[in-house]
Amino acid sequence: MRRKLGRLLRPGMGLYFLVMAAFCAAALLTGQYWLAAGETGVTLLVFMAYIMNRSRRNRQIQKYIQDASNTMEATSQGESPLPAVLARLGDGGIIWANHRFSQLTGYADTMMEQDLDEILPGFSTDWLASGKTECPQDVTLGSRRYRVYGTTIRAEDSKGTMLGVLYFSDLTELYQVRDEYIRSRPVVSIILIDNYEELTKNLTENAISALNAKLGDTITEWTDGYNGLLRKLERNRFLFIFEKRDLQRATEDKFSLLEKIHEVVSPTGLPASISIGLGVDGADFEESYDFAALGIEMALSRGGDQAVIKDRLNFTFYGGRSTEADYRSKVRSRVTANSLMELIGQSGHVFIMGHKNADLDAVGAAIGVCCLCRKKGKKCNIVIDLEKNAAGKLIEEIQAEPQYKDVFISGQDALLMADNRSILIVVDTNRPDQVECQPLLEAISKVCVIDHHRRAADYISPVVVNLHETYASSAAELVTELLSYAVEKQDMLPIEAKCLLAGICLDTKFFNVRTGERTFEAAAALRRMGADPTEVKKLLQNDFQDTMAKYQIIKSSRLYRQEIAIAALNTTTTRVLAAQAADELLNISGITASFVMYPDGDQVIISARSIGSANVQMILEPLGGGGNTATAGAQMKDTNVKDALDKLVASIDKFYEE
Repeated sequence: MRRKLGRLLRPGMGLYFLVMAAFCAAALLTGQYWLAAGETGVTLLVFMAYIMNRSRRNRQIQKYIQDASNTMEATSQGESPLPAVLARLGDGGIIWANHRFSQLTGYADTMMEQDLDEILPGFSTDWLASGKTECPQDVTLGSRRYRVYGTTIRAEDSKGTMLGVLYFSDLTELYQVRDEYIRSRPVVSIILIDNYEELTKNLTENAISALNAKLGDTITEWTDGYNGLLRKLERNRFLFIFEKRDLQRATEDKFSLLEKIHEVVSPTGLPASISIGLGVDGADFEESYDFAALGIEMALSRGGDQAVIKDRLNFTFYGGRSTEADYRSKVRSRVTANSLMELIGQSGHVFIMGHKNADLDAVGAAIGVCCLCRKKGKKCNIVIDLEKNAAGKLIEEIQAEPQYKDVFISGQDALLMADNRSILIVVDTNRPDQVECQPLLEAISKVCVIDHHRRAADYISPVVVNLHETYASSAAELVTELLSYAVEKQDMLPIEAKCLLAGICLDTKFFNVRTGERTFEAAAALRRMGADPTEVKKLLQNDFQDTMAKYQIIKSSRLYRQEIAIAALNTTTTRVLAAQAADELLNISGITASFVMYPDGDQVIISARSIGSANVQMILEPLGGGGNTATAGAQMKDTNVKDALDKLVASIDKFYEE
């Protein structure tokens, strides 16, 4: 078949016509006009004959293939079991199709050649040209779904035309079974009442029973619409199993239970709050339940009041817009202090590391951990880039102390010093890509995390000791609580108390935002240990040039949505000035959120603040950022300010539209 097909496709008249055109041109150039006219006429007649002969040859090809197909079908006493079509891969022209394909698509063998795209709109043969034998997409014809297979044939003509034979396999019933299997896969979810202890605090048994009934009725009312199984595991924990077909409806509804549960209010006036963890696509019920447990853990570490879907690849977040309430327990701080001190005592060397471009909170928390190490008699070092940080004044003061003469080292030096008995304590961040030295994080097996930012999907794991409290104002506040359980007043140096208080003052804007009862308790304890608020204030002062630069940033800002200030700079600045400008913008009446963005090499840095309903962490998270509801930041790589501004505005719009 291939030889005969090659002979039919082989004739190529291009060279002959080129030679004839050359003779015509030569006669014309030599002045033989009649000869040139005669040659031109003959050439045109031959060309027309060639066109007609080519059309006849194409029909012969189709007839030959059709006859061969009919012969095969007659020999096998029936038609070919699969619809099939032969087409050129270059332009998609159909050369031949069997009877089943014609019945399936309505293709008719006519004098005019038809293209495959006319019969099957949107269908592409690129996959076949690239060497694949199976189409990556299904083809739907009428109510049936087909899987398309194919093979290629190179015709033995002068152009080496590539032909493709396509076979259509009807797998409608198989797809229906597959789709039903996917739709019926179980989704295991855990519903947890975040603030159950606070809701029932100091209530009588009758009041607790009535509150439990309201909570149960609200949760049951929401789950009734999903035809699932709801069971109460503990007093504040429910297990809900339903089918995946209903998951899309729940996500489109944005888990309305998160808002509905707020209508349940305790006798003391505290509204209820829940978190939902959902496990999807687990290999079995056990793995799906583990996914749901991870989702609950992620939701709580991000402040609660949200739903988190965990599948095999990543986390998906819904809700989490409300401001965190302080539900921390001092018991956890005491237990963590004991565990951390025991781990430090068993280690050979302690490394402490914050985030890149460390600020006063990261440095202050690290200094507090150094005090814990000194109490246990262990050598420690703080890993930091002394050239790129936002705490230069404080570091200079610390280095003047004899106990901290050689405490600051680079990441490379830490890698050389680390061994299998070393531990790493990460403060003021929970993301592996944000730490000062990521290779050190990967090199040390025993890692502890002390952080107050909302947990991101790519958090540090595994950890030996984890004190992650999103309700805390700062990492310095958390370390101060640890110190209150582990050291005495005489064990702490005044400079250490000053460092911790500076970290708290920086993140709370001198106790104006994200402050709670525990924040003031920590500040009071540091004051008793020798911290001077006046000295802290001096650390946060700017010189005249920086102050003027800050107000130039404020002057360049623009108002968006009547309550959001955005300053998009075309020139670089420092992170400190950007953060201070974002803070200062919130002092303007009517401004509830502020964003300051500026270029830094091939990336754009964004500093964000909020004192209203806008959750800046949720706005910047799609842009690769993180933080908490009131303070957040992002580093957008390989972009410019204009594109970054467009993405920021789109993220703000999406937040408000949802």
